[in-house]
Amino acid sequence: MRTSVAVLVELVRDAGAGGHVKCWERFAEAAARDDPGIDLTIYVLGDRERVEPLSDSVRFVTLRPILGNRPLARLLGGVDATDLAPRHPGLAVRLRKHDVWHLTHSFAFARTAVRLARRLPERPGMVCSLHTDVPLLTAAYLRQMRVPGTLADAAAAAARRRRNRLLRACDRVLVATAPERGEVEAIVGAGRVSLLGRGVDLGRFRPDPAARARLAARYGLRDAETLVLFAGRVDASKRVMVAGEAVRRLRADGRDARLVVAGSGAAAEPLSALLGDGVTLLGRLPQDDLARVYAGCDLLAFPSWSETIGNVVAEAMACGLPVVLPEVALTTTWLAAPGRDGVVVRRDDADGWAREIAALADDPARRDAMGRAALATSRRDHRSWGRVLAEDLVPVWQGAAGRQVVRRAIS
Repeated sequence: MRTSVAVLVELVRDAGAGGHVKCWERFAEAAARDDPGIDLTIYVLGDRERVEPLSDSVRFVTLRPILGNRPLARLLGGVDATDLAPRHPGLAVRLRKHDVWHLTHSFAFARTAVRLARRLPERPGMVCSLHTDVPLLTAAYLRQMRVPGTLADAAAAAARRRRNRLLRACDRVLVATAPERGEVEAIVGAGRVSLLGRGVDLGRFRPDPAARARLAARYGLRDAETLVLFAGRVDASKRVMVAGEAVRRLRADGRDARLVVAGSGAAAEPLSALLGDGVTLLGRLPQDDLARVYAGCDLLAFPSWSETIGNVVAEAMACGLPVVLPEVALTTTWLAAPGRDGVVVRRDDADGWAREIAALADDPARRDAMGRAALATSRRDHRSWGRVLAEDLVPVWQGAAGRQVVRRAIS
């Protein structure tokens, strides 16, 4: 009999969804294709209730939010919308049929699962995975709304306490990187934390020699320009203005550089004001279009501190693109040999970023060699979504279901 797993992705799933939702779309596709022996239901939010089967044993179930924050999400310029209600009765009814509950956030779905688990005499196994640094984002967005820093920090601390309570309620916690593992083990104890990697679709994200010409023709770009790509939510949480200011300084020094932005958010207008015709805003793109943009640019500049791992980095490397990353960020874990397959910025301000990007812009041979090294690292070290599912997720789910059986047998 298949283990029945409920994954609670309490974000709106639509064409503009961010990396958290896309991550679970890729896992669902892999499960439907490879059939790892799990019955998988992924619960998401949307405007109407519906079931979308991917196979006989894999499906998305969309539930309407009880207290949705879509107006606030729009105000913040593209933040993923969630449900701020204390519980979701519709989800509570559905959860009882599953053997394992996998929590991925700390809002209505997660609160519903934790409260229901306390009331059940024989609760299912509970797993949690961390995809977003919610406390950090809480502070960033409140500051964006001009909330005083002390209040923003207090709200972030409250979000951290709520997250930690959720982690302690679970049998197993999954994190993306070894540094994060140590931090979470200090909260829940050793032996309850394991790694959940991210995959990359090497069939979709790959070098494309014709991509540059198509990109230039479509958006009116010049062949001689150094195209510096930023991909992701265009707001303060990703520090996109650091990349913008770095490109502005390159242009002020006479370099023919352009910032290409794939994504949307509140910082799009300030970027346009800062760079004028030196920025090309593409908006949110389908995955196939995004792959062609990666392949058509010269390098990826990704200053974000808030990623748990940052899949855009792996996608860029798979397309043979040099990546420029902050030293303090967990995104650097994608690199096998920093300095050879990517650049780590140690002076993490606009001057430091301008200097590192300029060094690549001025040395096409080094840039090409770094792109080849990034591609080699990708093909050698970065796993497919199917492998990550089979190696990191399925054993944890089966183990959680097994612990449930033991508890029931003992009782």
